[in-house]
Amino acid sequence: MVVLTDKSEKRLTIQTTDIANDTTTIRSLDWDRDRFDIEFGLQNGTTYNSFLIRGEKIALVDTSHEKFRQLYLDTLKGLIDPKDIDYLIISHTEPDHSGLVKDVLQLAPDITVVGSKVAIQFLENLVHQPFKKQIVKNSDRIDLGNGHEIEFVIAPNLHWPDTIFSYDHKTQILYTCDAFGMHYCSDATYDEDLEAISPDYKFYYECLMAPNSRSVMSALKRMGQLETIGAIATGHGPLLWHNVDELVERYRNWSQNKTKAETTVGIFFVSEYGYSDRLAAGIATGITKTGVAVEMIDLGGEVDLQELRELVGRCAGIVLGMTPASGSSNIQAALSTILGSAKEKQAVGVFETGGGDDEPVYPILNKFRDLGLKTAFQPIQIKETPTENTDKLCEESGTDLAQLVTIKKSIKKMKSLDADLDKALGRLSGGLYIITAKKGDVKSAMLASWVNQASFKPLGVSIAVAKDRAIESLMQVGDTFILNVLEEGNYQGLMKHFLKRFLPGADRFEGVRTQTAGNGSPILADALAYMECEVACRMDCGDHWVIFSTISNGRVAKPDALTAVHHRKVGNHY
Repeated sequence: MVVLTDKSEKRLTIQTTDIANDTTTIRSLDWDRDRFDIEFGLQNGTTYNSFLIRGEKIALVDTSHEKFRQLYLDTLKGLIDPKDIDYLIISHTEPDHSGLVKDVLQLAPDITVVGSKVAIQFLENLVHQPFKKQIVKNSDRIDLGNGHEIEFVIAPNLHWPDTIFSYDHKTQILYTCDAFGMHYCSDATYDEDLEAISPDYKFYYECLMAPNSRSVMSALKRMGQLETIGAIATGHGPLLWHNVDELVERYRNWSQNKTKAETTVGIFFVSEYGYSDRLAAGIATGITKTGVAVEMIDLGGEVDLQELRELVGRCAGIVLGMTPASGSSNIQAALSTILGSAKEKQAVGVFETGGGDDEPVYPILNKFRDLGLKTAFQPIQIKETPTENTDKLCEESGTDLAQLVTIKKSIKKMKSLDADLDKALGRLSGGLYIITAKKGDVKSAMLASWVNQASFKPLGVSIAVAKDRAIESLMQVGDTFILNVLEEGNYQGLMKHFLKRFLPGADRFEGVRTQTAGNGSPILADALAYMECEVACRMDCGDHWVIFSTISNGRVAKPDALTAVHHRKVGNHY
């Protein structure tokens, strides 16, 4: 094993390890990364894994994130002359894996780039220079010689539409990019410490794979047609070797549970058009936070119209990313199928994709309304490049849709609690607090009562936050926020304001007097006291996260005043 360190950025390191015959991994270790996209807070950094397979011909599987440019290229050149590489296999084109493709092609312009049709199309727009290419489909093979025959498995939507797996028949290693990975950075190349990695493995699945659970099941079915899988070489985190069967089976069980969910929402979009993949992912995140299953369908790919018709028919909700008005006949046929299969009482939401040639929003939405569908959120219309606030708008819109389609189920669940137990739980009292947070340009707030001091050293509090709360994505590990304490006899105005239902993207602080804390979050001017907090860890507690946070600063505005107390009568809802 060899490790290189960037002297100016000591928390970016490179690890190279021989993992099988003629096979080396180049792992880019990003120790301090604390967020992946806006929604996903990371507790243990991440890695970007690349692989070199040497037969009579040589293949490089994926590259790395551009932040590792010099470290990665120096390491690659230390292992091999890049001009000797015959194939660059692109598992998918997300920048954290393909960020250095252009650099590799400049070093070795005769490399043949191997990928799915969608991946090659994307790279042509990214690289802006001619390159040799080979489009592969399911079960296609490339023979590197010396027994290294690479078979390809098409695995769209895991988690990008262009994903492929690559299987080396000699070493029995399956290269899966995002699938079966995790954001977990350590010196351990493999998964020997199952207990340590399990929480990150599950969190990664829920964030990235759960919205595409049916695609996971399809990929697992194709994997079953391969020979024995001895190891899984993932794109993030440790490679799977000690616990392959166990961790694959977890994906199967989780995905089966998701696909059996009583409530499903279908999201339909054209991934290569405008910003549709980004906006669709944000909406899917908001939906899955509520426990509702999501199926994402790329209308720009190969779509079976009969399967599309069946999916639309069983969905409780439909989200449509506007397709290009001048789209292909296949896209128009898919759009017609969705409209023809939609039915009364389904929920619907639509969004522009920013492609410049979108079908107009309101004529399509009116067609859905005429069929009796309920509008779940106002159309999301993109006027410029999406921002963090756009991402948050999409997430909140998805949550609103999911809550709409599950409202009857939620009421039934509330009524199912034993009456005596319900009343007993209601006797648990708590204070009244408002949590306020700001991350980048995104701000949010919520009324809270499940708050307790949890430790002296360090000073810490525990807060229970429902998984479908808008503020939850701003309370990831490393995030900061303000805990505002409300005053007895002087809390009604603030409580009324923050209890009301806000439209997706609405400014929760409009009309509220605030100051800015040292950590950048808003302090409520009318609060009795405030504390500056930082999220240290999170625990999954069913429909809530219990979030432990340390306190760095605080102040009391009225030393003689008392904290407002919340007394409930029942324990089955707020």
